[in-house]
Amino acid sequence: MQTSFDNFLFRTSVTPEGKFLVAVHHPSFEVANLREHDKFAVLGYGPDGTAKDNRRNFPEGDVRVVDARPIYEIPNAFPFRGATYIDSGWADARAENPSSIGLPPASECSLRRVLASFSAGEEYKSVLSELPRPLLYTLAACSTDPDELVLLADFCCRFEYDQTGRPKGLLYRRDNNGRLRPGTIDLELFETVANNPFLPDPYKEVMVLRPGVQGDSEVVGDWSGDGSRVVEYLRANSYIPWGHYASNMASDAVRYRTADLTEQDMRGLRHLYYQRVYVALAAKAGLEVPVRRRRLTAAELEELRLNIMRSAAGQGRGEATLWGWNYGYDFSGSGYRLHASHQMIHQQYALVPESTAAADGETVMPAFGIGDLVADTVDRYRLATGSDFFRDLLAAVRGNTRTDGGGGEHNLVVWEDENVLLFVPKAQVSQWELQLMASADTGDGPVGNVVEADEKVRRSLDRGILTAQHIYAGLNARMVTSIELPKRLGSANGQRLLYSFLPKLPWSMGGLSEAQLRFICGHYPEDFAACCRQQLTSAHPGVENNSPL
Repeated sequence: MQTSFDNFLFRTSVTPEGKFLVAVHHPSFEVANLREHDKFAVLGYGPDGTAKDNRRNFPEGDVRVVDARPIYEIPNAFPFRGATYIDSGWADARAENPSSIGLPPASECSLRRVLASFSAGEEYKSVLSELPRPLLYTLAACSTDPDELVLLADFCCRFEYDQTGRPKGLLYRRDNNGRLRPGTIDLELFETVANNPFLPDPYKEVMVLRPGVQGDSEVVGDWSGDGSRVVEYLRANSYIPWGHYASNMASDAVRYRTADLTEQDMRGLRHLYYQRVYVALAAKAGLEVPVRRRRLTAAELEELRLNIMRSAAGQGRGEATLWGWNYGYDFSGSGYRLHASHQMIHQQYALVPESTAAADGETVMPAFGIGDLVADTVDRYRLATGSDFFRDLLAAVRGNTRTDGGGGEHNLVVWEDENVLLFVPKAQVSQWELQLMASADTGDGPVGNVVEADEKVRRSLDRGILTAQHIYAGLNARMVTSIELPKRLGSANGQRLLYSFLPKLPWSMGGLSEAQLRFICGHYPEDFAACCRQQLTSAHPGVENNSPL
């Protein structure tokens, strides 16, 4: 049997013919029965009183499995992301009706209404004081009753109110070191209540949204326009060694749901990202940026980008960008935080250096960036096949054939314009994963990072990211991680800028399979792409699937 490449050390589904390789397993096997004891029991009774027992669970001899349902194995286009396994039994059911892919909207929840006799504030507070903490956490996360959430907020911290009864700030107290700290009684409960979208905005503002209420991070940028406002925080003491930045929707532009995000919001969030990267690179290259105490205009931003591209910084210093977005907060009654630290829309970014000194003081090590693994894929693919990886990947996406060989949906493309392509990857590392790829080229090759992206490409990227998030909002996805996989600055390897959007689903939070880079999927990628196109047309009636918003 012929293999796709000379060896199996380089696994990818992409081929030089512009096709995707898909393996199919037809399980048939025998299992030696080594059981010593039987434990027969009655499981229950049918409508006519007939007993239902478990004897079929205890076979006498060996077990033979013949023609179990097919399982499709798809190596990820990028070998470092493992492989995806599609159970045909699950996926065939979805294929009959792709629009069935989705989550139900959150159901209404209010303990206060259930306990109507305790509806008065003080009486209800006495109920709260008797509830076990796990129930309080669950209520804080799931309640859709604004009045109940206000009572929960007042239960877990102390407020100062104005004459109208509106909260105007938190009451602070001194800690053991004499520093003023918010007077929270239960921090986890406080954060969970504050991150519930149904909590009235005045409480959100004083609990978590005002600059300074969550710490002393300096505000070093802002953006406003057409009903939108975004602020940029510096996270100096960061888990990212060089510090990082966060662009947050402001306290007077509250956005707790991606469905509420506007194109202006996304433009502001991303403008601050582009601006910070360009200004930081300019400083490293010795380029003057005279602007202070205001944001750069679109024209100034583009001129600064072009100056960087013409400088040594644009010709091979080796920095990389780091951009990501955790959308959605949740906290379980058992005490596990399930996703982001804050529900309010925010994005994080930093600039990764080319290298850093090792702890021994003598060795220089490369500083890690996720895009480096993409670069490694590109290099190894060229070595193994003599072909260009991203050219073949684009051809495979556009010329896709259906995974199960059937005659249903085959198109993986969800939305595109002249600069970017939003599509469903053939092998998804998260159920419902979408990817956004820069399809535009510069005079020197593909757009591989945001420094190589001109104003038109940047606008397309912003629209593509917003489109993906609006699709997820339509599917009721409440937790989505988004990451950028960029090319190193100055590299010329044919790498294209790529974004990956990774929802967390209630039944698919990650476990032993995912830890082994084996990603289990319950639908065919082609059917999910069809579902996304349906969401796009329902959210924007009259807009063609493959035209820009």
